[in-house]
Amino acid sequence: MEHDSYPVLSRINRLISRILEWITVGLMILLTAIVSFAVIARLTGNSFSWYDEVAAIILAWITYYGSALAALHRRHIGFDTVLLAMPKNLRIAALLVGEVIVLTFFFLMARAGLQVLDVLAGDTLVSLRWVPVQFTQSVIPIGAILFMLGQILSLPAFLKLTAAGISLEHAEIEEEVETELEKNKDRV
Repeated sequence: MEHDSYPVLSRINRLISRILEWITVGLMILLTAIVSFAVIARLTGNSFSWYDEVAAIILAWITYYGSALAALHRRHIGFDTVLLAMPKNLRIAALLVGEVIVLTFFFLMARAGLQVLDVLAGDTLVSLRWVPVQFTQSVIPIGAILFMLGQILSLPAFLKLTAAGISLEHAEIEEEVETELEKNKDRV
């Protein structure tokens, strides 16, 4: 989601979006390579003891980083239609209450994630004894903090659209239609 009236937020949003995209895509490529490598190894009669554990961890990392990216672009399930059906003052209040609930949840998740990291001190993966479990589970507080950051960075533009009675989904659809019409106007 672009922040046209918020140039500093727009630049920060784009930078964090790029970083999260690179991390998420990199993790997806890594997971694909590991799964492919493990399948080929299994077909040749060699099996890796670490494959299942590492693949599950990378999948969790993809989920957390991808979720933060989705929050930054307001791509999680929402209720635009319900919000926009409300009177403006109630709409803004409902949006802000929803944001407080989401931010509180992820704050508590980050805090609990940090506590879990303390409990896991000294533990290692079963199949790769040199990899600390704290490293693999650090994605919980990091992902929660990134999700909160995404929500906060995207809030001003989302609040502005919602206050104006504009659906984020409908605005994007209309923008895409205009872009396609512009591209294809020479064909007509």
